[in-house]
Amino acid sequence: MVTKRTALFACLFILLLCSFAESQDPAFPYTPSLDLSAMDKSVDACVDFYKYACGGWQKNNPIPPDQTRWDVYGKLYEDNLKYLRSILEQAAASSQTTRDEVTREIGDFYSACMDELTVEKRGLIPLEADLNAISRLRSVRQLARFIGRLQLTYGSAILFRQGSTQDPDDSEQQIAELDQGGLGLPDRDYYAKDDDKSKEIRTRYLQHVQRLFELMGDGAETAKKNAEVVMSLETLLAKASMTRVDRRDPYKLKHKIKIAELSKLAPNFDWPLYYKELRYPSFEIVNVAPPDFFREMNAQLERSSLANWKTYLRYHVVDSASSHLSSKFVQENFDFYRKYLRGVEDMQPRWKRCVQYTDGNLGEALGQIYVRKTFGPEAEARTLDMVRRIEDAMSKRIRDLDWMSPETKQQALEKLAGIRNKIGHPEKWRDYSSIRITRDDFRGNIARASEFERRRQINKVGKPVDRGEWHMTPPTVNAYYDPQMNDINFPAGVLQPPLFDAKLDDAPNYGDTGGTIGHELTHGFDDEGSQFDAKGNLKNWWTKTDREKFEARTQCVEDQYAKYVVVDDVHINSKLTLGEDVADLGGEILAYVAWKDATKEKQLNPIDGLIPDQRFFVGFAQWACTNERPEDLRLRAITDPHSPAKYRINGVVVNMPEFAKAFSCKPGQPMVKLADQICKVW
Repeated sequence: MVTKRTALFACLFILLLCSFAESQDPAFPYTPSLDLSAMDKSVDACVDFYKYACGGWQKNNPIPPDQTRWDVYGKLYEDNLKYLRSILEQAAASSQTTRDEVTREIGDFYSACMDELTVEKRGLIPLEADLNAISRLRSVRQLARFIGRLQLTYGSAILFRQGSTQDPDDSEQQIAELDQGGLGLPDRDYYAKDDDKSKEIRTRYLQHVQRLFELMGDGAETAKKNAEVVMSLETLLAKASMTRVDRRDPYKLKHKIKIAELSKLAPNFDWPLYYKELRYPSFEIVNVAPPDFFREMNAQLERSSLANWKTYLRYHVVDSASSHLSSKFVQENFDFYRKYLRGVEDMQPRWKRCVQYTDGNLGEALGQIYVRKTFGPEAEARTLDMVRRIEDAMSKRIRDLDWMSPETKQQALEKLAGIRNKIGHPEKWRDYSSIRITRDDFRGNIARASEFERRRQINKVGKPVDRGEWHMTPPTVNAYYDPQMNDINFPAGVLQPPLFDAKLDDAPNYGDTGGTIGHELTHGFDDEGSQFDAKGNLKNWWTKTDREKFEARTQCVEDQYAKYVVVDDVHINSKLTLGEDVADLGGEILAYVAWKDATKEKQLNPIDGLIPDQRFFVGFAQWACTNERPEDLRLRAITDPHSPAKYRINGVVVNMPEFAKAFSCKPGQPMVKLADQICKVW
């Protein structure tokens, strides 16, 4: 018989358990999508709108010592990391007998990463088999099989990249692909430029390479000579590599050849043996993105000695894995790549790195739990409604264009109608159960997860494209448009406050998330995306005259951003950033039009002293509130297709008369352009 007293204690016990379970998941710190404390109203919005909207944020949010930069996206990402840490610690501590497969995978992976004592004891042991195999190589012809093996477990960029890609002429099919790679510095320009800073970076890189050889056990003099060998080979490969600007032209990346022609292009590399080692499905066509790179690689296979190639491979094996090894390797990796190149003061604590490794290697396992806890149907429905409204705004903009012919408009509208909207997470989760994951072999887990992913990519060759696949994990604080898929993808991680805020009015939400949706949508019609048709095929759907008019309009954007200074005497490479700059402008215009349509029957009143239009623009600006290190700005000027945050805001509003009207700006003020100078694309 259950007494009232027994029942009371039972209820209290259940409540305590529920309370304990809930306490395991930290709540996201709430920051509104329009934050008045982030503003600096002492600044005239018409002089520097970015400073007006973000000056308070910049003052109150110095860059943490373990970060390359600090911004609103970065803060939300940090909140996500803490939340994911809680999920992973629960998974790692859960009972071995009651855990489901997904919980076991992520829990054991995270545990192995956090077991710093075991990692430290093992030192370089996880790489010994491969390093010994390098020493046993007896001819350059043997490199093909061995490099194939290394690409599976150290990432596909050892010497060059390989895998699968959508056929640029038939977006429904996957074909084999080869691409440039093999460098230790972030971009080929670091090897090619002759300015003083580039020379200094190369000197520091040589020192880094030398130190890594010394950590492998080489004497100082031998290590120095080995570093020079690596630098020499990388420089030759770099100068044969395509620039990032050239790579924005999809036609320059299209070089489909038969497999027999590949052996003529680079005969010193045993391609049949290479593909046999990687167990590629049978195929006839491969896309060789940059043929010149493989011509140079072929030349160096003949000219450079086997000893030099062994030295090159030793370095890249250890450098690729160094952040997964004992502390002396981790420290050396940090000291060069983050501290020197990007200005970071402190290394991230191990738990942050382990959360990121788990997300990077088992993202759709970790993502299942994350989505279940953070992303509901209401958020998905509201996002889809906003997407549809912005697509309607784009449709109207296209129909109303005065510079585009009816024929091209029809093709543009068909492309718009064909865009797939993917919100939150994949419909079908990736199955990682074939990966052997243990709690005492961190580097082994990384290697086996890498091989799983490489083989997954390889096995796509010759098969239909999976239109449901995502290229970002659900917790990612970002979004993207894929021109060959013709889809826009918004992970659950980016649909959280302060980027998307269900508690606030539509104005800042459309300014922020609406602008991001419009941004990704506009990528389908920027200088690169506009070269793909509704199905994602590389195909010209423009009349010659319309294309010329379009390029004249994007030239206006390119010329505007080329005048902006990134850091010191470094200007924006506006040929590299053009697609993002066009998307920033087009996206915010679309968001504004969609917001006006969504609220046309509502009575909109000032809130917190800001009229609705001002709230829209401040909401837009505050997603980009950022503090940046000069070292990171310099690196990003070379490698990042996005302009610095300040110009992603000010560079847009100067082209929107609606902004000048909202803030009563006068002609001649910095945030106002003359009517005939405004850039108008979409």
